[in-house]
Amino acid sequence: MGARILIVEDEEPLALLLRYNLEAEGYDVETVARGDEADIRLREAPPDLAVLDWMLPGISGIELCRRLRARPESKALPIIMLTARGEESERVRGLATGADDYIVKPFSVPELIARVRALLRRASPERVADVLVHGEIELDREKKRVSRAGRTIDLGPTEYRLLEFLMERPGRVFSRTQLLDAVWGSEVYIDERTVDVHVGRLRKALNRGREADPIRTVRGAGYALDDRFGRSAA
Repeated sequence: MGARILIVEDEEPLALLLRYNLEAEGYDVETVARGDEADIRLREAPPDLAVLDWMLPGISGIELCRRLRARPESKALPIIMLTARGEESERVRGLATGADDYIVKPFSVPELIARVRALLRRASPERVADVLVHGEIELDREKKRVSRAGRTIDLGPTEYRLLEFLMERPGRVFSRTQLLDAVWGSEVYIDERTVDVHVGRLRKALNRGREADPIRTVRGAGYALDDRFGRSAA
């Protein structure tokens, strides 16, 4: 599963161009045209990286960046600012507000992709790693294989994506809605109880006998990959 990127850009041709090229690189991309709509979306399901246009309807990109940095849950979110403003004073203002990088239009799409990759590698190295390891569990992205203590684990496509998502963020609790958006996609309607079914299948595949369960259920909140499991099994 590629990193989740939110593009906030009101120029539809540019938004589509960026989405097409980033999806071709394996990223999970969502586009929003208005700053106020993006603000709501970012509260509901924070991505792994945001690309913000400076000038947006509703709320400007610079104001949206300021709000994101003021919230604990998005304080460290990697942000790239897109703008037609090339003056040094404007670049300084954008970076001072909290943007991690600043690209002036028109720009090279390969350059933006390279900057996205660099920011993700710096902020979340596990998002770009070929192999994820948590305690006894190992997930090989290239081979699409999962094992526990050397034992091969056979998973269906949905259970594989679910485990991959949780292993990228060990310890973090996700609601059923957040898991639906991340694993199934925000444009697909599926009942939240479906998450419980697939978590159950994942647990059955991972756990044998009296082995510790790596998935933690948080009553009233959702599910998490138990970070204590990783420490105790390491």
